Amino acid sequence: MSAAPWTPAEFEARMRAVPGDRYHDRHPFNLRMHAGELSRREIRGWILNRFHYQRHIPIKDALILAKLGTPELRRMWIRRIRDQDGTRNGQGGIERWLRLGRAAGLDRGLLLSGEGVLAGVRLAVEGYVNLCRLGSPLEAVAASLTELFAPDLMRVRIDAFERHYHWVAPEGLRYFRGRIAQGGQDGGEALGLVLEWARDRADQEKAVAALRYKCDVLWSLLDAVEREYR
Repeated sequence: MSAAPWTPAEFEARMRAVPGDRYHDRHPFNLRMHAGELSRREIRGWILNRFHYQRHIPIKDALILAKLGTPELRRMWIRRIRDQDGTRNGQGGIERWLRLGRAAGLDRGLLLSGEGVLAGVRLAVEGYVNLCRLGSPLEAVAASLTELFAPDLMRVRIDAFERHYHWVAPEGLRYFRGRIAQGGQDGGEALGLVLEWARDRADQEKAVAALRYKCDVLWSLLDAVEREYR
């Protein structure tokens, strides 16, 4: 006999507990970043490698979009692609990350070239994209629920850069500021879908596993960066 499903409240609590234990805000690299302990080389290495993740966000969201079966859901999800790609040149989250790179002294062409992106970062990002390509809509959306924790992380990060990394031009922090509102909206929408779709215990456990995998992706990315640049 299969296990009884968790109640909606129990299920949500289990989902929220995953990033609570495994979100990358607890990674030693991020802890050192927020304490002001990173060198310029480490900050720049992180910006460069994290851009490889950032530029794949609209790709994974396009894969999720293709799995959604109604116009209502697709209209909701397509906003995420616009948020990253913008509606014209010079807009969007990817552009703001490129400006973060410039503010930290990195050449825009270097970021766009992908040169210097670590193998471990490439593998982590590829794994996440493949989850969104090959997994169920439930798993792909559940994996995005790290967004629930992004606003608090962005606030801590902004404070850390303003306190400790004065050599990064303030204009570069626009990406982090924009993610405070966007992350809250994206996470809330995705949570509603996951709670609606995962009605039996098997689907609930798949959703929890997908979110755990996404946390591991973000953690692995930082593992690779820390090993290379410290």
